[in-house]
Amino acid sequence: MRDVVRADPAIKRHLDDPITRHMRQDFSRLHVNQTVGEALDTIRQHPPEGRVIYFYVVDDDSRLQGVVPTRRLLLSALDKKVADIMVREVITISHQATVLNACEFFTLHRLLAFPVVDEDRRMAGVVDVELYTTELTELDRSERNDYLFQLVGVHLTEAQQSSPLIAFRSRFPWLLCNIVGGILAAFLAGVFEDELQRAVALALFIPVVLALAESVSIQSVSLALRVLHGQSPTWASILAKLRAEVVIGLLLGVASALLVAVVAAVWLGQRNVVLCTLGGIACGVAGAAVIGMAIPTLLHRLKLDPQVAAGPIALAASDMVTLLIYFNLARWLMA
Repeated sequence: MRDVVRADPAIKRHLDDPITRHMRQDFSRLHVNQTVGEALDTIRQHPPEGRVIYFYVVDDDSRLQGVVPTRRLLLSALDKKVADIMVREVITISHQATVLNACEFFTLHRLLAFPVVDEDRRMAGVVDVELYTTELTELDRSERNDYLFQLVGVHLTEAQQSSPLIAFRSRFPWLLCNIVGGILAAFLAGVFEDELQRAVALALFIPVVLALAESVSIQSVSLALRVLHGQSPTWASILAKLRAEVVIGLLLGVASALLVAVVAAVWLGQRNVVLCTLGGIACGVAGAAVIGMAIPTLLHRLKLDPQVAAGPIALAASDMVTLLIYFNLARWLMA
């Protein structure tokens, strides 16, 4: 990227423009408490000045609640609530983002427009695909276009463009988390050796307990990285996402634990092993889900690269938490 910036710094300055300079503020608003009929009447009485792509649903404080595609609004019953037909999970762009961030959003998500929101999810404006196409046409169609695509491409896949040595230096330190985690896991197995000797069957289920926790942790990391892309989350939004992840993790953990516990009961018939497996998986998966969501967010706040570091740290932490829960349950049940 540095070579590209040196080659044409004007492009870099342009792409580093705040998105607030390029967003539209004539977007179509609907109120969350309106019916479809009331919303259509409002639109007819106050037709939007600009092009309509999506209708954005807000509350009394202009906080974004959802989005309604035009087709869904036109085809829904007039007495239906707007809140019942809106899409609640909305991909937003932070008001602190740049034009380059917006171009990446259009490349990654393939949507026609994105709402621009502040830290409290109040809508500041809308950036639509016209910005993306304008950025391409306003720059020269030959060499300058190549620079634009190179900037976006390198920014998205910078790790792939680095030399092997640079990639090694950036990735290996975080793998030490897995090495340390593996050593600590072996140490924990030694600490709880008595429990494992009293119920050798406990050791049989360690791989599945860890595999489930690690899988859920990586899922949460992936979702967190997607949410963080181009945004600066507030502490309130972080806490809300963590609360939601606790519930999701518990549901995933309980469902997985029940399946494994049934197998353990049929196969071994040992009550303590079944209970330990049930509790270890349910609590371990819930903890891993929270860890997977929290680690990328924490790294982002610390100005570290979560794409490289979050996975190894989350996996090591999830293993430790899950094993501690599993072994301590075993110690308690077999005391």
